[in-house]
Amino acid sequence: MVNPVWSFGVLLLPGFQLLDMAGTIDYFQLHSFEYMNGIGLATPDIINNAPIINWHFIAQDMNPVNTSVGPPVPPTVTFETAPKLDYLLVPGSDPFVVLPSVATKFVQKTFHDPSLKGLLTVCTGSMVLAQTGILDNHKVCSNKMVLKYASEHGLINHNVTWIGDRRWNQDGKVWSAAGVTAGLDLAAGFLENWIAEDGRKLAQDLFEYHPNPRFPDRFASILAGVDVNKK
Repeated sequence: MVNPVWSFGVLLLPGFQLLDMAGTIDYFQLHSFEYMNGIGLATPDIINNAPIINWHFIAQDMNPVNTSVGPPVPPTVTFETAPKLDYLLVPGSDPFVVLPSVATKFVQKTFHDPSLKGLLTVCTGSMVLAQTGILDNHKVCSNKMVLKYASEHGLINHNVTWIGDRRWNQDGKVWSAAGVTAGLDLAAGFLENWIAEDGRKLAQDLFEYHPNPRFPDRFASILAGVDVNKK
């Protein structure tokens, strides 16, 4: 059996939430061929089914990008030099920041490229992406506290249908997670499509983590009585 190969991009926007990225990609990598083949605990079937993940950390230039906490993260490629991607992950940053035009063009071009199989957003990453138009007419999760604030202050993008009672959601090739730690649950839900149960069980035991379901979401009460889609 030939292991699948994934070209996985991570969009590094200034001030992005570190756990949005680190937790999500670490959980993906836990299921990878590189990891499973090296730990001495995986069966041949698990190893042979594990994806080979090539990670690309993408920014406007090659300068390290400041995060919400901790050391800056160095990009590996720029918007101009990024390869064709199978998947693009966008961790959350300032939900009301205006993206520079080069970032908007990169996101639009990448999303509409037929080679992109999935766009994954975590937390406020979806609110940032909404301004590019690529999420128009999609059902999307985001950070509920921020959605509530945006609704109360007239800052909601109504071209997107926001979901307030899910931990994560899939709509076509758009995969979106709610608040920060929901990125782990999004990754777990995504991997159900690719990794057999024995591989996922091994990864969960290694991570000492049990995925939360997409629904019900214990944090849905944050938006109780708030219609974020009301114009």
